[in-house]
Amino acid sequence: MEAVRTCVGCRSRAQRSSLLRVVAQESQIVVDPSATLPGRGAWLHPTFECLDKAQNRRAFGRALRVEGTLDTAAIRSHLTREQAEEAVTSHE
Repeated sequence: MEAVRTCVGCRSRAQRSSLLRVVAQESQIVVDPSATLPGRGAWLHPTFECLDKAQNRRAFGRALRVEGTLDTAAIRSHLTREQAEEAVTSHE
C-alpha cells in the first residue's frame, strides 16, 4: 500500500508517487524528485494550478515552517521542463 500525502495547493489527498516533494533551502523552494533531501518537505501536484493556489494561500511557508517570502522559480522551471518533455514524447 502506497503512502498518501496532501497537496499544499488544492488540499486533496493523493498517492505519494503522483505528487512532487519540495523543500526549502535558504529562501528558495527546490524540487526534491528523489524525496531524499534533508529538511521538512511539502507535497504538490505537478501542475501550475496547484502551484498558484499554494502561492496565493501562502501554504509553502506554513507547510515548510519557514518565515518570509519563498522563491518558487525552481518549481516553475521544473514544471515547464516537464510539460515540454511531455509535448515532445506525445508527438513522437
